[in-house]
Amino acid sequence: MKEYFDWLAGVNDTVNDFVWTKVGVWLLIIVGLLMTILTKGFQVRHFGHWMKKTVGSLFEKKVRSHTNEKASISQFQALCTALAATVGVGNIAGVAGAIATGGPGAVFWMWVAAFLGMMTNYSENVLGIFFRRKNKAGEWSGGAMYYLQDGLGGYKRMKTVGKVLAVIFAICAVLASFGIGNMGQVNKIVLNFTSAFDIPALSDKVLYSANGTDVTLYMLIIGIIILVLVGIVILGGLKRIANVAEKIIPAMVILYVLGSLIVIFVNISSIGKAFGAIFSMAFSSQALWGGATGVALKQIITIGCKRGVFSNEAGLGSSVMVHSNSNVVEPVKQGLWGIFEVFADTIVICTMTALTILTSGVIDLETGVHTAESDATLVAESFSSVFKFGDFELGKYFIALAILLFAFTTILGWSHYGTKAVEYLAGSKAQIATTVYKVIFVAAILLGALLTSSIAWDISDTFNGLMMLPNLIGVLALSPLVMKLTKNYVDRRLKGKDIEPMLSHFPDIQAENAKKIRETGED
Repeated sequence: MKEYFDWLAGVNDTVNDFVWTKVGVWLLIIVGLLMTILTKGFQVRHFGHWMKKTVGSLFEKKVRSHTNEKASISQFQALCTALAATVGVGNIAGVAGAIATGGPGAVFWMWVAAFLGMMTNYSENVLGIFFRRKNKAGEWSGGAMYYLQDGLGGYKRMKTVGKVLAVIFAICAVLASFGIGNMGQVNKIVLNFTSAFDIPALSDKVLYSANGTDVTLYMLIIGIIILVLVGIVILGGLKRIANVAEKIIPAMVILYVLGSLIVIFVNISSIGKAFGAIFSMAFSSQALWGGATGVALKQIITIGCKRGVFSNEAGLGSSVMVHSNSNVVEPVKQGLWGIFEVFADTIVICTMTALTILTSGVIDLETGVHTAESDATLVAESFSSVFKFGDFELGKYFIALAILLFAFTTILGWSHYGTKAVEYLAGSKAQIATTVYKVIFVAAILLGALLTSSIAWDISDTFNGLMMLPNLIGVLALSPLVMKLTKNYVDRRLKGKDIEPMLSHFPDIQAENAKKIRETGED
């Protein structure tokens, strides 16, 4: 077993280095910067508008209320399901891992990736709605594979290229669903839950050891429990996934942010030093950080951007597959939810995690020295520095439960992404293929429970990169269309011009949605 995992780690390291260090990070930054420029800094210029149309509209019935249409879910459910897939261990363990490895400066590059990623995610979701169509079951199907096939493939002599990239994306999406959306999440649930709620009779029974980590009977049992719960929800389809997500995600996010704010407020005297470390270490190599021989600037940038993408998924083209199921008819309006998704995930939640770590004193801001057993327990120690009553460390239990709920909903969200990718690849045999996929996806939960932390995390990083590349190529190629759709929306909604809306690539859907807007005022 150990020899197999060592071989797997070696292969993964080679692919990961090429996909991320040599290509991925720079392409990600370029695309985000380009879309920010082409949309004239939409995320800044129209900050008030997209906030009003997203978080400011949550009390509107048409946004929150469930839809009876089989083809779609509500805008709020689409957001919660997308956040379910993005708000996961990347927001807790991922941020802690970035700081522990790359120093506080990595947080700055997470912010950069998020700021630019807002417009990448916006563009993906705009294209997702514009190119979506209904499958044989009458449900909406959208995603990068469709705008690669019909958008990029619609250019002269690009039909084959578009189709090939669409297939590559769909294959990578299926693989990524087992990495970022399954094994990586389960691994962190098991590691933190068994650590916080230790049962010696189970944790002392070691099944095997790899890379210095013991895999125990306790981990296997937790994995089986997660497998059963996930299976029950997934079999209910997207509607059941969305219903679970909209109940868990808002409550957990609010509790986590409140808990973080309390820790930060108690340690408010250290807030200036924390921000100082973030900015000062963002542009310099850190020779002594974490006891390492040296952390180069390029590595700091790569770590920050990778963890940012792992957290908010902007650039992967993943959340498009659930946003495309929204009952919204206006592509740009769903794009606004894409901006908010990245804002909430990284700018808010990841920043809360970073500041709790950097202000609580659990890590030396000069050397990176800490006593935590793992990246996630580093966050637990930060919370326990405040939420501690004698020997009872409430913080570690809170973080263990937070990771459990965040990661559980991430698994649910990614099961939908993988299902949609399989649906695209299988074509006429989609129903059988998606059923088989769900069975394998659920079974893979046990593998995630039994993998060592480093391998599961690194595989997730690699699958992210492999999925990201064809999607970003598609966004780049279709950037002129995103510009046109954005201008059309701004002219109509913000400048009041009486012009025909651009709603769909397909004439029949365009006509149907345009009629709906004219008759009901729905957008």
